[in-house]
Amino acid sequence: MLQQAVALAVIAWFLFRLFMEKRSQKISRHEFIVWSLIWVLAGAGIVFIRQIDTLISGLGFSASGIEILQYIAIIFLVYLIFKMRLRQERLDKEITRIVRELALRRNNK
Repeated sequence: MLQQAVALAVIAWFLFRLFMEKRSQKISRHEFIVWSLIWVLAGAGIVFIRQIDTLISGLGFSASGIEILQYIAIIFLVYLIFKMRLRQERLDKEITRIVRELALRRNNK
């Protein structure tokens, strides 16, 4: 019970920070919605962990609900890293293109 309370307090803090970032317009509306949904789902997973345990065992898995949630979280994090890597690669290519264009302009003057 204490672990759930601490986890929910941490999630509440993250949601508060998220609202502050949105309020100061440091994140987009889309990003705000996505991260809010993620944190609300994480909170729901913590609140309903016993029901998740029952569901998981009913489906025939030997893992507990919290282990399944951890697996899902790891998969999600790897996906985010993959997306960030693709974005970084795209930005690198765009920076290279811009630098080449500026260098060619400078040489033509």
